[in-house]
Amino acid sequence: MGKPTGFMEFDRKLSTEVPAYERIQNFNEFHIPLSREEQRNQGARCMECGVPFCQSGMTLGGMTSGCPLNNLIPEWNDLVFQGRWELALHRLWATNRFPEFTSRVCPALCEAACTCGMATGDPVSVKENEYAIVETAYEKGWIRPCPPPTRTGKSVAVVGSGPAGLAAADLLNKRGHSVTVYEREDRVGGLLMYGIPNMKLEKQVIDRRVDIMKEEGVRFITGCDVGRDIPAQQLMDQYDAVVLACGAKEPRDLAVEGRDAGEIYFAVDFLSAVTKSLLDSGLTDGACPTAKDKDVLIIGGGDTGNDCVGTAIRQGCSSVTQLEMMPCPPTQRAPGNDWPQWPRVLKVDYGQQESIAVFGKDPREYQTTVKAFYKDENGKVSGARIARLAPQKDEATGRTMMVPTGEEYDLPCQMVLIAAGFTGCEEYLPQAFGLEKTARGTLADQEYATALSKVFTCGDMRRGQSLVVWALREGAEAAAQVDRYLMGYTNL
Repeated sequence: MGKPTGFMEFDRKLSTEVPAYERIQNFNEFHIPLSREEQRNQGARCMECGVPFCQSGMTLGGMTSGCPLNNLIPEWNDLVFQGRWELALHRLWATNRFPEFTSRVCPALCEAACTCGMATGDPVSVKENEYAIVETAYEKGWIRPCPPPTRTGKSVAVVGSGPAGLAAADLLNKRGHSVTVYEREDRVGGLLMYGIPNMKLEKQVIDRRVDIMKEEGVRFITGCDVGRDIPAQQLMDQYDAVVLACGAKEPRDLAVEGRDAGEIYFAVDFLSAVTKSLLDSGLTDGACPTAKDKDVLIIGGGDTGNDCVGTAIRQGCSSVTQLEMMPCPPTQRAPGNDWPQWPRVLKVDYGQQESIAVFGKDPREYQTTVKAFYKDENGKVSGARIARLAPQKDEATGRTMMVPTGEEYDLPCQMVLIAAGFTGCEEYLPQAFGLEKTARGTLADQEYATALSKVFTCGDMRRGQSLVVWALREGAEAAAQVDRYLMGYTNL
């Protein structure tokens, strides 16, 4: 630790945000980073606390505590303080090959477990320190193509170019295997490209990293849907190993009256279409649904629902309402949700901030669900019947359920976005390979190996809907298993 008193001398300070009314005029990232000198002070706040829960990646109370990648956070915090940015990059890269992604979209499990946060209420700004390291490295030219010195003669196909697929491909290529990544969309990135809006992750950030991977020898084939455009058996015959990293994109639907009305979309399809139109034409091609001048109803209170709020506001919606089944979380940790668990407290994310600025209110309505949709004369959605819910303990299981109170009301809406989560991976790919899914909708496996010889799986397809940081860990661990299968041992 470079400065033992740093956590007492320096207050937590974060990047500034472009004001809401200004940033909703475009889809650009809106954080303005600190200067390097200010960021060094933030690195000085790391306490060298003896047991760095920030990097533990353990599970406490059913919630992850600390970084799933086991990032060497105290080490590179200290190096940031010292201004040794290049060495900080190497310590960061030792565990995370894609910090340009996690420093933008990760919810920072590390900060929730930071000892400084327990002691002072203000954890070390780990996520922004990470951002400063990787962006300084790109600016200085320290991140550049570094192909493997030799090749093993083994070939691997990776199906899916989301974070898990990219992580597996990167490490397997570094090992010297010849890697080809298949992506059904027209651009590389999977969830990163089309599932996360531009204001959270601008797509040139992905392209920048993918271009380096290409120069290092990874081959990318886009617009190719394995299991439809190309038979699964062809990959089995052509490659020594196959990694399935196709995500968990099967959305959870609503079985309610009027569900067949027009202008009701799954959130992931809506967000993907908007991003594609933005990249293809700057939103001038009319190829995506638009919320302009519409009352928008979003079903789901999570991160995806928040992304829909921010996107609808940027499109010029007349109003936005976000339904959340569960009660409003407390503003402070409740009993049983102690440090270093993830704090289950009220969070006002960027989309909700923008709704407050534009419409004067938080868009979330807690303890609500949709009972039915109304249609207009053209068959399009015109409103929804909303039911109030209340928590009720099930004496048989001990679980708390949300049950209708009997109170209902109507809400006008001309667009509905369903952001109710996902039920697992899509059916056609497992069928193409003759593989079974679990009851959770994920691909059955044993330590990343499927029941089919030389076929492996990782990421959301294996564990279910999760975070980008977990996908990166899954990809890295799957790469090690593939390497062991191909070579008899692994050094990954």
